[in-house]
Amino acid sequence: MSSPTRRRSVSEPVEVVVARIGRPHGLRGEVTVRLITDEPDRRFAHGARLRVAGSGDALTVDSWRRVSGSVLLSFSEIGDRTAAEKLQGKQLSARVDADERPSSAEEYYDRQLRGLEVRDPRGRAIGRVTDVLHLPAQDLLSVDVDGTERLVPFVEALVPEVDLEAGTLTVADVGGLVDDDAEEAR
Repeated sequence: MSSPTRRRSVSEPVEVVVARIGRPHGLRGEVTVRLITDEPDRRFAHGARLRVAGSGDALTVDSWRRVSGSVLLSFSEIGDRTAAEKLQGKQLSARVDADERPSSAEEYYDRQLRGLEVRDPRGRAIGRVTDVLHLPAQDLLSVDVDGTERLVPFVEALVPEVDLEAGTLTVADVGGLVDDDAEEAR
C-alpha cells in the first residue's frame, strides 16, 4: 500500500487546471478553449486571474461565451490574433482555496478524491485513490492496492460513502472489485 498523502491545510490555496487553449478566434485575441472544469461561470468570471502553465504569466478574463459548441475566452492582456496564437496548446490554471467545494453537495473535485484512503465496508484499509479518470460512460477511481492499479467506477452503488473530513471513502463489498481473493473464493 502506498504511503499516506500529506493533507493540505484548510487555508493553503491550490492550483487547478481549468482549460487548454486551442486556436485563436477572429482578429481581436479571442481563443477557443477545451474546458477542464465543470464550473466555467465560476472560473471564467469577468476579472478572474488565470495562470498560463509553463510561463508564470497570468491573464485576466475579460469575457467568455459559448458559440456553436465551442467555448471562447478573451483576456485583457491579449488584444490581437498574433498574441492569441502564442497561447495555443497552453493550459490555464486557477488558484483556489483548498477547502472550496463544488456547488452541489454530491459532487467532488478530483483534487479532493486523490489521496483518500479506500476502505471496505468493515473499515479495513485496502488502498488509496491515485487518480480520477473521466471517461465517456462514467468516471473511474484509480486505486493503488498494494502496488496494483484497480479501477473502480465512481457510482454510488460501488462507492457509497465519501468522507473528506476523515480522508476516506468506502467501496462496496463486490468480489473482484479491489480484491482478487474475494473473486476466487466464490
